[in-house]
Parts: sequence; C-alpha cells; structure tokens
Amino acid sequence: MNLAHDLAALPQLTVAQLRQRYADIFGEPTNSAHKAWLVKRIAWRWQASAEGDLSERARQRAALLANDADLRLSPPKTRTLPAPVTAAAASCGSATSEPTPLAPDRRLPLPGAILSRPYKGQQLQVTVLQSGFAYQGKVFASLSAVAKAITGSHCNGYLFFHLATKETRHER
Repeated sequence: MNLAHDLAALPQLTVAQLRQRYADIFGEPTNSAHKAWLVKRIAWRWQASAEGDLSERARQRAALLANDADLRLSPPKTRTLPAPVTAAAASCGSATSEPTPLAPDRRLPLPGAILSRPYKGQQLQVTVLQSGFAYQGKVFASLSAVAKAITGSHCNGYLFFHLATKETRHER
C-alpha cells in the first residue's frame, strides 16, 4: 500500500465509495454522508495503521482527560416532529400518523388562525395548521419556509409576519 498515493486519491472518491472503504477499514458501516469527514476518518486510520497508533503517554493523558470530563448521565430527550401534511389532508383535518407533537410556540395563534401581511403591493394570507402553515395551496413546516417561498431568501418567519417583539426575541 502506497500511503501517500492512497491518501491523495481519497478526495476523488464518491461518498458511496468512501462509505464502503470506511466499512472495510472500521468493520462497521457508517450513517455519515459527509465526504470531508469520511476522508479524514479513513486517512487517520490508514496513517495510524502505517505509522503506529497513539503512544502510551498519549493514551494515559486521554484517559485522564476523559475521567475529568463532565459526562451526560442520561440520554438527551428525543423530540418528534409532526408528520408532513398534504394540503388535502390539512383541509380534511386528518393526518396519516399521530406523532407526539412539540409544545406549541407561544408566539403563534391557534390552528385555524390566518396570518395576514402586506408585501410588495399584495396582501399575503397564511393559515396556521396543527402541524404546519398553508400558503397558496402548499403546506410548509415552518413560518421561515413560508417567508423564504415568498421573498426568495431566508428570513425569520416570526419577524417577517410580525409575531416576534423585542421582548420575545431577547427571552430566547
């Protein structure tokens, strides 16, 4: 194995090829599709195999640091997002599955309310749904997605629809 040649060839591989190499080298598949991360991990393992792993002194230092680290004792709470809803299902009030919804944002009005705002000479109207926002026959997951569809650039949906005040912006 010519290490320098193989390392130089890694960035030219596709993500699928890198994932296969990762599985071959580490003995387990990866869920990552981040090309730069895969290249770095594979290169590190090849170099460690060719030139030797960490020294005993480095291992002891790492173990000492790990003992001092504040480790999480319980796993993070999982949050489930609402299932995507089609415009037809939104008008019928039915969804395909019932995930545990996130706590509603206190800045939003109740589902069924219509957010209205003038923008470039027209009056925009967005309907607040149980799990999303309806605008021109399409359902969006967030107000920011609606604002992006309207303006063509990313902006905060709460600010765009004037639902955030200075007080609520500073509370978060």
